[in-house]
Amino acid sequence: MAVCNETDLSGDELAQLYDDRFDAAELESKRVLWEALCRGFFDRYVDPDDTVVDLAAGTCEFSNAIRAKRKIAVDLNPDTPKFAVDADVVVAPSDDIAAIDDGTADVVFTSNFFEHLPDKRALLRTLGETRRILRPGGRLLVLMPNLRFVGQRYWDYFDHHLPLTHLSLVEGLGLAGFETDEVIPRFLPYTVKDSPVRVRPAFVRAYLRLRPAWRVFGRQMFVVARRPMPR
Repeated sequence: MAVCNETDLSGDELAQLYDDRFDAAELESKRVLWEALCRGFFDRYVDPDDTVVDLAAGTCEFSNAIRAKRKIAVDLNPDTPKFAVDADVVVAPSDDIAAIDDGTADVVFTSNFFEHLPDKRALLRTLGETRRILRPGGRLLVLMPNLRFVGQRYWDYFDHHLPLTHLSLVEGLGLAGFETDEVIPRFLPYTVKDSPVRVRPAFVRAYLRLRPAWRVFGRQMFVVARRPMPR
């Protein structure tokens, strides 16, 4: 995942951090998880003819799994290109994606990223850049930990800085000129890291269908916002 250029971590430090954080088995679990999540949930937000930007793509599980005409993976981590299968990779900070033209993305997706930004001003700059690259009516999909339900585990990772709930995120989106269409305060469990249960597609599909389980196990929020159409 990428970070704004005000972070204390360089791209090389990010590469080291995530190389140490996830072993090969956990990376495979993430791949299986995202294949199942895209087929069972996220595909509904993306048309096969869309241009999709995976903001803070990291090891590219989402961009590799999602079905879209064009995929662009953005990250500050210099290792990201080696994980991309069929996406163009832009190595850049999240608040300065000059390689992507204005209004050319149909969907921007970001997962477990905003908490890594150093402060809310950096978030607003990132949202401003996201709004710039989206076409009018284009959507921003945000998946991230919800501080209200994660609690102190939010701080278990060295590079977590910015605490947000679904309410504060929606306020920030409004300040950045977005209109919020959907808010799911409790969606996915917090992390697959150190999970005692092996990730299996059938389990993921069952969880996605069983919405009452979200209210028990969900620690991450999902928010859909869009760039308004011109008036």
